[in-house]
Amino acid sequence: MTPRLDLGSWAEGVVNWMLAHWAGFFDGIGAALSVLVEAVDGALQAPPAPALILILTAVPLLQRRWGLAVYTAAAMTLILSMDLWTETLESLALVVVATAAATLIGIPLGILASRSTVFSGILRPVLDFMQTTPAFVYLIPTVFFFGVGVVPGVVATLIFAIAPAVRFTELGIRQVDGEVREAADAFGASSWQRLREVELPLAMPTIMAGVNQVIMLALSMVVVAGLTGAGGLGSVVTTAVSQLDVAAGFDGGLAVVLLAIYLDRVTAGLTAGLRPGLRHRARRARSGTAQGSLSGPASPASTPSPTTSVPSSQRASARSTTSQVR
Repeated sequence: MTPRLDLGSWAEGVVNWMLAHWAGFFDGIGAALSVLVEAVDGALQAPPAPALILILTAVPLLQRRWGLAVYTAAAMTLILSMDLWTETLESLALVVVATAAATLIGIPLGILASRSTVFSGILRPVLDFMQTTPAFVYLIPTVFFFGVGVVPGVVATLIFAIAPAVRFTELGIRQVDGEVREAADAFGASSWQRLREVELPLAMPTIMAGVNQVIMLALSMVVVAGLTGAGGLGSVVTTAVSQLDVAAGFDGGLAVVLLAIYLDRVTAGLTAGLRPGLRHRARRARSGTAQGSLSGPASPASTPSPTTSVPSSQRASARSTTSQVR
């Protein structure tokens, strides 16, 4: 007979211990997140609805995406006509704060994972756990740590949505051409210079695709966050479910879909708009690397001479990269 492992009681003990010893830490995080969400929500709610619709429509117009601009104006007007404008902006504020936090934490973790195979191996199962655990499970400890309201919704959304930021950043950096790295090393670039001038510009399209996925996952958590009293469209949907109100549930679900399509298309357009500039910067990085002109603190004494101290194999790789760029 297999002995029963009571892992649930162990997890409960960990949560209770953290509540007893880290209460101040969680209170500080909760206060900071609450201020951020209120600030973003206040900024979104400040202008009149028609003015904000014009601003949101101007974003695809600046991208010269006329069809998306028409969709934005029609979709936002429809949300306003359904009397869900305030709830939509509350959900948008939650998504903005959760996405910003997930990006600020996830991209550095992705960079570290690309630098260390051991760290990547440790991080991967943690991310798998965070992505595959049912989202409702996050709500239990987050409610214990932060109470009810918008903060546990932001934290649960952050935990659920951070994985793409880490994975896509690691993938993008690992996919950088090895010859470019060798050329940067051959001409004395430090690890920071190589990351800033070569690897991040070349990996940026992949990183932005990860940010797009973070936004989509954060928006998918809006309804779940409504269970913690986070407000917004999540509360509209959960209230409709509890009252079996089909009409209210349809309106809330439709508003989530309209907002999701807008955010997805706009972020995809931003990524596409960045590509020409990124390609130019990548070419400049390759050219500058191949010519040994990386900006930074590399001193003449520390910069190896291409004819004396640089291995012949690395000089050949650099010449090959230069010829490809030309």
